[in-house]
Amino acid sequence: MPGILYLVPTPIGNLSDLSPRAVDTLSQADFIAAEDTRVTLKLLNHFSIKKSMVAYYRHNTAAGGQAILKRLLEGETCALVSDAGTPAVSDPGEELVRLCVDHGVEVVALPGPCALTTALSVSGLPTGRFSFEGFLAMNKKNRRDHLSSLKNETRTMIFYEAPHKLLTTLQDLAELFGPDRPVSLCRELTKLHEEVIRTTLGEAVTRYTDQSPKGEFVLVVAGAESAAEEAPDPDDALAQVNALRREGVSLKDAVRQVADSMGLKRNLLYSMALESDKG
Repeated sequence: MPGILYLVPTPIGNLSDLSPRAVDTLSQADFIAAEDTRVTLKLLNHFSIKKSMVAYYRHNTAAGGQAILKRLLEGETCALVSDAGTPAVSDPGEELVRLCVDHGVEVVALPGPCALTTALSVSGLPTGRFSFEGFLAMNKKNRRDHLSSLKNETRTMIFYEAPHKLLTTLQDLAELFGPDRPVSLCRELTKLHEEVIRTTLGEAVTRYTDQSPKGEFVLVVAGAESAAEEAPDPDDALAQVNALRREGVSLKDAVRQVADSMGLKRNLLYSMALESDKG
């Protein structure tokens, strides 16, 4: 009988955020698959957990995934962790989960630390509907194409960004979304120097033009305002009425059809048509 793949969220900064259930799962698993075994070893040592580990990261997903799958199919249990946060979310663990699902291996996800929900909840921006965009491409054209496709997105948007790319990303966002678009820059969440800056994209560009940012950032960007529906044009409505009348439709029926389709009051459109006849 196949074993189970456990997705174990690890702290994004504060080690106290590792849940008792996560500690138990890491302790009881047959082995741990880690994005960086050196990082995970520090976490395991802190909680006095001794467990064999295998590396599973972006550049070995094919070979590493097959090796993990083989052990799972033989009945072992595996705890998958990333360096920080929830594995399989903007993370190569996504491919391992898909591999397990395709081969009938049970996958169990533990709730826990996640930078995107932490940043969203503290951003001060609408949280009811949001779009998680993860890390943007390093290639300028690909990055700008991605952002251009989001220009009219009305949901709150969440991006992950490294400090050395922050200013370039903010400049692209300000140019494509407008400098007045609200943004919350969440830095070093749950860590000693945690900081949340609620500002606009234009002001954020100014702020980081002359300083070198430090730490990992989560950018929470307000969505575009919903475009207001244009008010129906009475002159256009009158032109449609006259066109219908030339086709043999009565004034009353023409007014009814056009007024109902354009959301105008019938009596107003009728009066306009009569005045037009007099002219």
